[in-house]
Amino acid sequence: MGAKITIDSATLMNKGLEVIEAKWLFNLRNEQVDVVVHPQSIVHSLVQFEDGSLKAQLGLPDMKLPIQYALGYPARLRNDFPRFSFLQYPTLTFEAPDLGTFRHLPLAYSAMQRGGTAACVLNAANEIAVAAFLQDKVSFLGMADVVAECLHRVPYLAAPTLADYAATDAEARRVATEVMRLGS
Repeated sequence: MGAKITIDSATLMNKGLEVIEAKWLFNLRNEQVDVVVHPQSIVHSLVQFEDGSLKAQLGLPDMKLPIQYALGYPARLRNDFPRFSFLQYPTLTFEAPDLGTFRHLPLAYSAMQRGGTAACVLNAANEIAVAAFLQDKVSFLGMADVVAECLHRVPYLAAPTLADYAATDAEARRVATEVMRLGS
């Protein structure tokens, strides 16, 4: 993993962005998408259907197989990847995320609920905050403060055009930089 995705994983921003992606990719209502923490990183996705049954994609904690599956779908492509064994992972656990500490996730949920340009602001502000964190210019927990302040300060558009998204992205990056320079 690269530095940015490592930080996004640690703050749960990657999960927040995945929630937003899932909503749009699968035409879901906001309340149909949720995150659970799974420390073993074996379950890569899990869907519960209307009848209550579940379907999961399980594999070793390596994204090669899920990516291959997505790119090859609906075919199952041969590979020489190591194989998963339930005997090596006899216990799979799940827990609710700590939303008080990992504030990026509730910020992402809020952006998803709001719609419009909110997710654009979320993403742009996060990219600036992570870059600043990697340069020791903002603290780990301070990154969420930067994102929250941008969501508050950057003008919101409910029905944006592509040009509006580009302008919003630029404004969110400018505001995030300003917020860190001024200390909020």
